[in-house]
Amino acid sequence: MKVTVVGAGAVGASCAEYIAIKDFAEEIVLIDIKEGFAEGKAMDLMQTASLNGFDSTIVGTTNDYTKTAGSDVAVITSGIPRKPGMTREELIGINAGIVKDVAEKLIAESPNVIIIVVSNPMDTMAYLAHKATGLPKNRIIGMGGALDSARFKYRLAEALGCAQSDISAMVIGGHSDTGMVPLVDKAVRNSVPVTEFLSEEKQAEVVEATKVGGATLTKLLGTSAWYAPGAAVSELVRAIALDSQKMFPCSALLEGEYGLSDISIGVPCIIGKNGIEKIVEIELSDAEKEKLTASAEGVSKVNALL
Repeated sequence: MKVTVVGAGAVGASCAEYIAIKDFAEEIVLIDIKEGFAEGKAMDLMQTASLNGFDSTIVGTTNDYTKTAGSDVAVITSGIPRKPGMTREELIGINAGIVKDVAEKLIAESPNVIIIVVSNPMDTMAYLAHKATGLPKNRIIGMGGALDSARFKYRLAEALGCAQSDISAMVIGGHSDTGMVPLVDKAVRNSVPVTEFLSEEKQAEVVEATKVGGATLTKLLGTSAWYAPGAAVSELVRAIALDSQKMFPCSALLEGEYGLSDISIGVPCIIGKNGIEKIVEIELSDAEKEKLTASAEGVSKVNALL
């Protein structure tokens, strides 16, 4: 397993770190446009190998895509991060050009690569990657739902006063402050619906805190978060590497599923060695369908800016 991470900033370096620590990849390539930056990050991470007990090799390179040749999976984190007060959608002008260029360079060196898109606005960047490359829909995955679901579980566990490992919950829809659809009615605490423990008011608070999870961190940190995004990416890559057939909500190109077409948006997907093995159509309530449709309309408006 060879994994390339494009962008050696905080998110990219965290992706590489978590992938290395989980020790399922033979080689991880960090690539960045800033001279020496990826090389320095790679060296720093390699000096943790004996301390963290991994055998993966991490190499860094400055804008040399030949070093990425033969990658099984490539993660695109490159682009400008959010600043306080910015929406993910406001990043589209700069990041669209970067993502298109990067995707084309990756495929030139690794024709069979599976691409995971992290750059924001993520759903639109995943859609752009589809349009720019023409890859089969299973080989482009937008990482948003896995992160949003982790944040949802964190907020639910906080409200319930329990361990996060006791919670199973999912967020679908667009990866935006207004587009997320946390499926609170389907969330469970060890198989018991969380709605049996939480009042409607508390449920609403958890949902809203989840939707602004990224903005909350951006306000506190002065830039986008990186630990949880990096961990979310590493789990997707591990599911591909191990062909584990795990279900994650991911931004996938829809062709009629959920009544939506020509759009990449977060829906439950089975992830395995071929990338998106299957899009799972779950039963949604009328209210959930309405929210997903509204979310799709929002994503489509951003896509139109391309």
